[in-house]
Amino acid sequence: MTVKQRFALVAMVGATLVMVIIVMVSGIGRINFNGKIVFCSDRNGDRGIYVMDSTSDNIHRLTYNLSTDTTPAWSQDGTKIAFCSNREGNWEIYIINADGSNQTNITNSPDDEVDPWWSPDGRITFCSLTDDNFDIYTARADGSYRTRLTNDSAIDAFPQWSPDGSKIAFCSDRDGNWEIYVMDTDGSNQTRITNNSFDDQEPSWSPDSSKIAFYSDRDGDNDIYVMDADGSNQTQLTDDPSFDAYPCWSPEGDKIAFASNRGGSLDIYIMNQDGAHVLKLTEHWLSDLFPRWGP
Repeated sequence: MTVKQRFALVAMVGATLVMVIIVMVSGIGRINFNGKIVFCSDRNGDRGIYVMDSTSDNIHRLTYNLSTDTTPAWSQDGTKIAFCSNREGNWEIYIINADGSNQTNITNSPDDEVDPWWSPDGRITFCSLTDDNFDIYTARADGSYRTRLTNDSAIDAFPQWSPDGSKIAFCSDRDGNWEIYVMDTDGSNQTRITNNSFDDQEPSWSPDSSKIAFYSDRDGDNDIYVMDADGSNQTQLTDDPSFDAYPCWSPEGDKIAFASNRGGSLDIYIMNQDGAHVLKLTEHWLSDLFPRWGP
């Protein structure tokens, strides 16, 4: 599924669910964890941004509208969250304070802009549908000084800045299927670090920038994997016939959050960095996905 198809499907599902009467499902106990996890969810009839604060039962909604808000990302200091939304007709990048206040459209473009991520120095990297194709750009947090980093006829997507500020990981189908690439932060030295006939997607840097988690369908279903930052030592962390995806490291680097439908619907889980001790944080009959762990 292409990035464009993925967001079209998200918008269609979100619009359909507006008419659904939501019934909250509970049944898991309180689970404590360090920091906060922001995620998006359909649990109130439209896809909005939510934050889970230190415990699995302490969930607050941050955005309220009848459109689709998705793919949230924390600023490095934990004071702001970037996300994308189609609330104005096309996909744009927005920034809000960590409490949901001061929602600001920073792209204001006729093109679709998706998948924001913060740099350590407070810039935003994102994907833009320019020339009928998604490429990776960077800009200041107010949307100014916009710079194009990739220019390829294929789709470049899901960019994520390394915590040490030296590299940007992303995935691309430029070689026929989705693979993980890294590049310097000015767009130079674009290097493929996975190489197989399956789809590897959504790279996530460890806090020390030494490892990258991602998800892949290389064993027949989507599971979470981890590798060294140069692509070596690729190791499977989850082995479940369900859909495991969207990994994100804890600030300490000892745990990984991800979304999975192993319980029937997409919910948020955490596990140790080696794949052990999987715990379910959310339980809802609609979708919780795109977890991002903040301070």
